[in-house]
This record gives sequence, C-alpha cells and structure tokens, in this order.
Amino acid sequence: MASVSTISSMRARALTIMATRAQDQNLVARVAAEQGIRDRGALLQMKVVPAFGWHPWFSHQLYDDTEAGGGETTYDASGEEGEQKTKHYAAVLSPAPDAEFVASLPTPVSLKVFIEETRRRVREAGTAVIIGEIGLDKAFRLPWAWNPAEHSERDAKLTPGGREGRMLSPHHVRMPHQVRVLKAQLRLAGELGVAVSVHGVQAHGVLFDAMAALWKGHEKEVVSKRKQKMVATGAEDFSSSEEEDDDYSDDEAQDGERRIAGKRYKPKPFPPRVCLHSFSGSPQMLSQYLNPAIPLRPYFSFSTVINLSTAGGESKFPELIRACPDDRLLVESDLHCAGEDMDGFLEDMYRKVCEIKGWSLEEGVERIRKNYEGYVFG
Repeated sequence: MASVSTISSMRARALTIMATRAQDQNLVARVAAEQGIRDRGALLQMKVVPAFGWHPWFSHQLYDDTEAGGGETTYDASGEEGEQKTKHYAAVLSPAPDAEFVASLPTPVSLKVFIEETRRRVREAGTAVIIGEIGLDKAFRLPWAWNPAEHSERDAKLTPGGREGRMLSPHHVRMPHQVRVLKAQLRLAGELGVAVSVHGVQAHGVLFDAMAALWKGHEKEVVSKRKQKMVATGAEDFSSSEEEDDDYSDDEAQDGERRIAGKRYKPKPFPPRVCLHSFSGSPQMLSQYLNPAIPLRPYFSFSTVINLSTAGGESKFPELIRACPDDRLLVESDLHCAGEDMDGFLEDMYRKVCEIKGWSLEEGVERIRKNYEGYVFG
C-alpha cells in the first residue's frame, strides 16, 4: 500500500485494487474513500474501483460457520483457543501441521462474519465495486513461519500477512475448504449484483464446476439454429440473449436490496459477471465459459507477469487471445505495487493484445475500456 500515493500520477485511467486477506480489507476501503469511483459517471474523474474478497492463498484462515456450510464447523469460538486452532488447521490443511506450525498461524476468522463485513463494505462503496480476489489454487503452499531475524528485517512498507520471499512449506489448503470459501463469496456477489474477479491455478475444472453448481437450474434457454429458422420473420425472437435485463426490474427496491442504474436488482445465487483473471487455461476451457446457456457473463483478463512469464505460457498466448471474444477481453498488471512499473506492464500487454487481434493501439484501448466498463457496471 506504500505505492498508493503514485496512483494519481499514473497514465492508467482506472485501477481495480483488490483485497486478499484480513490485513488489507480496511486499507482498500480507505483508498476507495479517497480516490474511489462511486458510479459510472465518475469513471474518468476518479481512478479506483475497490474489490473486497478473501484470496485462496489465505482461505485456511477462515472457518466455515455459514448456513451453507451445513452447521458443522472446524472451529468453536467458545472453546479453548489452542485446541480449536489445532482442530481447524488439521481439518483444512494437508498434510496436517505440527504444533509448532499451528502456533505460527493466526486464530481463524469466522466466514460468516467476513461475509457480513464484505456486504457492508460493498454497499458503502457505491456501484463501482466488485468482489475479489477470490478463487481456487492447487499449486500454492503456505510459507514457513518467520524466524526472528527475518521478521526484524522485513519491509515495513508492505502490508503484513503476505509471503514476502519466505520458503514454502509442504502444507496446502484442502480443495473442499477452498471451494466452500469461494462459493460463499460468489453467493454474496449474486445477492448484491456485483462482478467478481476469480483466481484459478491448476484448478480450472474444479473452478468451473464450483460456479456451475451455483447457476444450476438458472441456465438460459438456447434455441437451436434450426428452430430459429422456423420462426417467421418479425415474430418474437426466443433465441438466447447475452443481455442482463432479466436481472433487473422497475419495481421499488425493498429494504436491504440494491438499486443499480436506477433499477431493482433481483438477487441470484451466482454473480452476474465474472473475470477469470490472468487466465492461464486452454482455449478449450475458455470456450467452455462461452456456452450460451450459462447465465453469467464471463470476461478474461491477461497480464505480462503471469501469461508471458514462461516459455509455455508465451507460446500458447496468441491462440488464447484469438479464442477470446473481442468484447470479453481485459488487460491487467497483476502487480501489488502501483506506479510507473505498473503502467509499463499494462502498456506492454495492451500492445501485445492489439498486435494479435490486428487492432491499432487506439482501437484496442477503446475496446478494452468499454469491456472494463461493462464488466464493472454491467
């Protein structure tokens, strides 16, 4: 967060700043209060779209006490703290950690309380807000605890709670627990009618299935081309539409319900829009999200630091960009520090995308600006 002061001088016209864990939720809210875009009309006047969420790298720090969790929780706040910490981390981490590693971990946080706090933060932020960064990650391992010498030398300008170069342990968060934390946040986005930013590493199939479980029963009706040809010219078009009009009504909003663009939003168990950020899946997986029966609108974002960081990623990148529909493509830096470096990484990705798509730089920037506006506001 030390680089926040550089945001106002950046060439980028809008930035999404995402929370990931307990230590940065209030920090993001504070930046949004100072530089936040409150609505669509302020998109070019202010710079920051805040995002509130709990990243899968830190999902072990939450215990599921939500109704959707089935009433069985891994942590009892009324019990002895040390005993309950051991119970919780043995349940959500693999392999089960020893007593020394458990002692280095924070006391788990209630998922129910976190969801309530996030609901409040989203409502306070206006209409230019999303939920993120959330998701699933099979590759990540927890870092070892700080030793006293390392901790005394850490960069105090960095927000606490991150890895900060520490060696990784063998412990990872069990996937069923990650999925429960993810679904709780997806449901909240569906309740409030806001978009989500989703992280997926080595878990593309599980991620798709988790989201599909929430939209099950809400799929759009897709009329075959053969049946469409049988409809007389001028008759009502029953083909599937990508518009989100069915998510809104002119009815007066009830207590606690959001009004978006002057209309009452009708809550659903899944978000209206999702961005697969720094998308590293295959073109085939990308196309799976484009099934016209899926009732949410997917976007795909790409960054130099992730998509072009390996020879394999760089080799498949052109095919991935060509497979991405022009109106679903977004660009990001995926950096944790704002400023000149972030501007440089953003420009680099814009130029690469425009080259592959055959767009001029001006055309590409304008297209992606419209995509970003559609992603945030609908």
